[in-house]
Amino acid sequence: MKYRKLGTTDIDVSVICLGTMTWGEQNTREEAFEQMDYALEQGVNFFDTAELYAIPARSETYGATETIIGEWMRARGTRDQVFLASKIAGPGPGWIDHIRKGQTRFNRRNICEALDNSLQRLQTDHIDLYQLHWPERKTNFFGKLGYEAEDDEAATPIIETLLALGEQVKAGKIRYIGLSNETPWGVMKFLQYAAIAELPRVMTVQNPYSLLNRTYEIGLAEVSCREQCGLLAYSPLGFGVLSGKYLGGARPEGARITRWPEYARYTNPRAVEATGRYVELARRHGLDPAQMALAYVHSRPFLTSTIIGATHMDQLRKDIASIDLVLDDEVLEGIEAIHQEIPNPSP
Repeated sequence: MKYRKLGTTDIDVSVICLGTMTWGEQNTREEAFEQMDYALEQGVNFFDTAELYAIPARSETYGATETIIGEWMRARGTRDQVFLASKIAGPGPGWIDHIRKGQTRFNRRNICEALDNSLQRLQTDHIDLYQLHWPERKTNFFGKLGYEAEDDEAATPIIETLLALGEQVKAGKIRYIGLSNETPWGVMKFLQYAAIAELPRVMTVQNPYSLLNRTYEIGLAEVSCREQCGLLAYSPLGFGVLSGKYLGGARPEGARITRWPEYARYTNPRAVEATGRYVELARRHGLDPAQMALAYVHSRPFLTSTIIGATHMDQLRKDIASIDLVLDDEVLEGIEAIHQEIPNPSP
């Protein structure tokens, strides 16, 4: 395994982070235990979860993933071997009303309640990296392009959110903080207020990044490099699309897009065209398409860790093994050529 520093800290986290959002829905407790056992054996010391999980978000499985992780850490005695990240859900009218009866603003009361509930499910006294799952304000995330100026008078001021997080850091319940699905403006604002008020500093930004979505490079990559708050790349395989398993209209039994076809972010016509090109490039060079896609993400200088998720152990083994793959110049040139012709089909 390879490791990189977390933000401005001296903590080494594995370049591969174990994603967990399928546990409690697509994966059973026993399957999740097997994945965590294997990942830890392979040197993966970084696990990422969220109060929202399992996905798709519904009241019946709310918090199930954190509960499974907590049971595993207690059963295996592994809490001190894992750098554990979780997230507090933000506003989402309708689809997450089951979370605190829809009270998901990033104010002191909600942060305290969400954190304490996560700690209880995880059976731990602290979370190493606590992240805001998406911005509270109205802005560009979850594939939205074209910013539209729209004020949200109910939005919690960023400084108030930072003060609340700072209280939890002082209390020892959080070690570090991070953002997710954020914009360059948002990251810089959090960093600005942290510096002015001597509050916790953002260490990571968890945003989508893959061969099908490189929009992070437009503004956030520079922020990550210059401000030492690296990317935690989620959906590096675009819901498994970049493995090539959905090409030709295939829908493997039990696969995520087979079960939930409404997850169409990575299956629009241009994404399918680009995926076909990337898969063909990989095979032409004798590479596994999924491993090539992951190796590209691992290689980015603004990256801290790549969050992988698997429903089967063979997928997990293959994904973790991608850490040893170094793409040569010819493959990298081929990737850039495809990107120039079909840029960011799945923002």
